Amino acid sequence: MTTLNGLPAHILLVHAIVVLLPLASLLLVLTALWPAARRKLAGPNAILSVLVVVLVPITTDAGEWLERRVARTPLVRTHTELGDTALYVAIPVAVLALVVWWRHREHFRTQEPGTTGTGSTAVATRRRTFLAPASTAVTVVISVLAVVAAGAASYDIYRIGDSGAQASWQDNFSATPAPSSPDH
Repeated sequence: MTTLNGLPAHILLVHAIVVLLPLASLLLVLTALWPAARRKLAGPNAILSVLVVVLVPITTDAGEWLERRVARTPLVRTHTELGDTALYVAIPVAVLALVVWWRHREHFRTQEPGTTGTGSTAVATRRRTFLAPASTAVTVVISVLAVVAAGAASYDIYRIGDSGAQASWQDNFSATPAPSSPDH
């Protein structure tokens, strides 16, 4: 992807990553640590996190296209190198979001059925689980990994965004306002 509506696609796509990856990271932490949030947000966050993983290479590819069309400066090189790390922090967020969602799904699929409204008892069926949905130790490990992955992703996106802003704006504006035109 090269341009959208006459603008470099990277400039537009990067805003999606800057918003969606930290959002997915925050939701990952909430769903890993808070059961009420997990019930409502684990599925949507799994979808969001996978979407971010798909968007990152599209955005970096658009950035590489743009890089070949701007002055090659140390700031641009730094931004490009940092941008290549985004996928490495987006993937763990997505994997952990999928794990949290799957464990939540397994947890409710393995619950013993209670009684029905008519007073009869439903038949109990046990299903095989893969991610130990009832294990407190596994939950703690996943929660710690979620906090670490979310923190790393948020910090990395901050560093990438800051380097992009530096590359775009450093020495490209005046500290004093431009003179007003007669129309204003």
